[in-house]
Amino acid sequence: MSIVLFSRPSRTLPLGGGGLADTPLVVRGTRTSRAALRIGLTLVGIAATLPYWGESSWMREFVEIACYFIFAMMWNLLAGYGGMVSIGQQAFFGLGGYVLLALGNFAGVNPFVAVPMAALASAAVAVPVSWIAFRLQGGYFAVGTWVIAEVFRLSFANISAVGGGSGTSLTALRGIERATREGVTYWMALACVVAAIALVYLFLRSKQGLALLAIRDNEVAAESQGIAVQRVKLAVYVVAAFGAGLAGALYFVGNLRISPDAAFSVNWSAFAIFMVVIGGIGRIEGPLVGALIFWALNKFFSDYGSWYLMGLGLLAILVTIFFKQGLWGWAQQRYGWVLFPTQRTLRP
Repeated sequence: MSIVLFSRPSRTLPLGGGGLADTPLVVRGTRTSRAALRIGLTLVGIAATLPYWGESSWMREFVEIACYFIFAMMWNLLAGYGGMVSIGQQAFFGLGGYVLLALGNFAGVNPFVAVPMAALASAAVAVPVSWIAFRLQGGYFAVGTWVIAEVFRLSFANISAVGGGSGTSLTALRGIERATREGVTYWMALACVVAAIALVYLFLRSKQGLALLAIRDNEVAAESQGIAVQRVKLAVYVVAAFGAGLAGALYFVGNLRISPDAAFSVNWSAFAIFMVVIGGIGRIEGPLVGALIFWALNKFFSDYGSWYLMGLGLLAILVTIFFKQGLWGWAQQRYGWVLFPTQRTLRP
């Protein structure tokens, strides 16, 4: 029996024997996903009004969560969907922050305009960096990306114009009122979160998304089917760098100060891995759940110092043992919850 791969239903399909049968339909949405879309749009609409009635601390907390989420989302796209496990994505996170600083302090660009420009600069730098990184495979790729990030850190630590190793402040925001700065930063963070979810979701539902999953499973088999493996990997690497640079620029607009150790710390990649593993790797919902859990743990338990870090590690171990697909993966298997369906399901 032939299968019709488009969403508009057809009642019957002739069979070889002259009979008729119902045509299978390709279903890409679920009742849960449609309800989640309506609820999500409502929440975004309510969240957009927060600067008019909420406290400034709430906006700062949201910007922090947004930066965690965007960075984790890009790492999940790179590793969870593309199979390129990187522990050096902080290179582009820090680069986004320093490009923001340079454009704002030295070039006279409005810092809020400089945020997307910093993300674009990170994406542009990712192209020559990929020529080095893609020469490595597996564990060598992971370690190599960390070495590249360390090169970035040491390079900026030796540039006196941006404060050297001790860092410097974003002075371009001095002439902007605090309420205006916090409100615009919040709206930018909200828009970036919505855009990151939408773009990743639409990409994974496209033919390029299917090609990326095929490359993750088996590069040789994917290439034998005519997929341009290197081109798809480069595109995903550049997009992940763009997102990391965007998260870094947003973070330091809110933080107002940057230093090499803070911008290029390996903790950024470690935290992203934690969030994705906790939430569920290879799922759009995973970084969202993981970012919320990480933010809550960081807010209420970070004062415990090394005990807090040990607790994060213990939690990650327990999740990987008892919830191998993450907390959302477990919920999806048990209850069938899929907020962002990317798979195609055949139904009569």
